[in-house]
Amino acid sequence: MLMPKRVKHRMQFRGNRRGKATRGNTVTYGEYGLIATEGKWIKATQIEAARVALTRYIKRGGQVWIKIFPDKPITDKPLGVRMGSGKGAVEYWVAVVKPGRVMFEIAGVPEDQAREALRLASTKLPVKCKIVTKADQEGAEQ
Repeated sequence: MLMPKRVKHRMQFRGNRRGKATRGNTVTYGEYGLIATEGKWIKATQIEAARVALTRYIKRGGQVWIKIFPDKPITDKPLGVRMGSGKGAVEYWVAVVKPGRVMFEIAGVPEDQAREALRLASTKLPVKCKIVTKADQEGAEQ
């Protein structure tokens, strides 16, 4: 499971997910990418499930890049605990994803296979996604 080796602060505030992704919003390494069209927290387990679906479909051919990392700790108190007595323990880690963020990239496989693999990966994620190609993005920039 993805999580940071060590962090400066054990707990964080919740923050906000307003706005669009200003970084990580282009396909840089691979030929095809999976872009989020809405903002959400994505758990480390969901990222791993999407990665497994992606790599299994392409039968470990080609290359896959995961461009999001769960570095935000989410705390929770046990069921049946009364109010007060501090903040709960860290339960899981999430990656904060804003609209336009490229989450996965893939290269080295045919287009139809890449699109199907990314579609399978998108079903494992809680965000609505769009599959894009590097060529489409380069054409849109000019």
